[in-house]
Amino acid sequence: MNVLIVHAHPEPRSLGAALRDVAIAELTAEGHAVELSDLHAMGWKAVMDRADFPALDPGARLRVPSASGQAMATATLTEDVAAEQEKLRRADLLILQFPLWWFTMPAILKGWVDRVYAHGFAYGVGEHSDRRWGDRYGEGTFAGKRAMLIVTAGGWETHYSARGINGPIEDLLFPIHHGILHYPGYDVLPPFLVYRADRLDEAGFEEVAEGLRQRMRCLESLRPIPFRRQNGGDYLIPELTLRADLAAPGAAGFALHLTTADRPDDSVPDPTR
Repeated sequence: MNVLIVHAHPEPRSLGAALRDVAIAELTAEGHAVELSDLHAMGWKAVMDRADFPALDPGARLRVPSASGQAMATATLTEDVAAEQEKLRRADLLILQFPLWWFTMPAILKGWVDRVYAHGFAYGVGEHSDRRWGDRYGEGTFAGKRAMLIVTAGGWETHYSARGINGPIEDLLFPIHHGILHYPGYDVLPPFLVYRADRLDEAGFEEVAEGLRQRMRCLESLRPIPFRRQNGGDYLIPELTLRADLAAPGAAGFALHLTTADRPDDSVPDPTR
């Protein structure tokens, strides 16, 4: 299996960097081919702007979706973006690894998504009609591939529980899992989470590292988070709302978009390891 790890931490001696190295070593030992995009080491340009579209007429107004689609169609994307797209095409599995900063990914990683996920590559693909609304949410460029997150957080696990002050970790990560990964077609694996990351001692690190090694050994067999597919019949088109018969009256929230939301006997994968 070809694996791409996109790593976003500015400190080479960080816990995140150490876990990245553990993951790479275990994946390699298991016979997988690993590519790494270390965004800070690469000096990745995080902000999308006019410089991303060198073929755009200097007098034209910048409309990002159309400029992005035109650059994608004419192979005039910048070299750094095109190189990352090629890595994604090669990868059977994408791992995004980052510290949880202000309840989401660091800006440099969001900038990687903004720039690499071009129109016609990760979005704006497929038929738009009264039967389909594009190839997305389970379909699209990355259909048949897998993706997952490795996330370090400073807070306690209870802080991110259903009654925790920070909100459930599943909800905090939903925009990444469902939007950034499932939207362009990935089967999304449960995340590998590390809590109280700033307080790990040597014994704690080794316990976490062993958990990560075990996770790297089962990537091909692990059951994905059971997100509903947009064009699978669960959503009305073109409204793109979940059919009323698939949810309890008054039910709302992110869990509606899991196929297990209406079947209590089914268990959602453990998101913590």
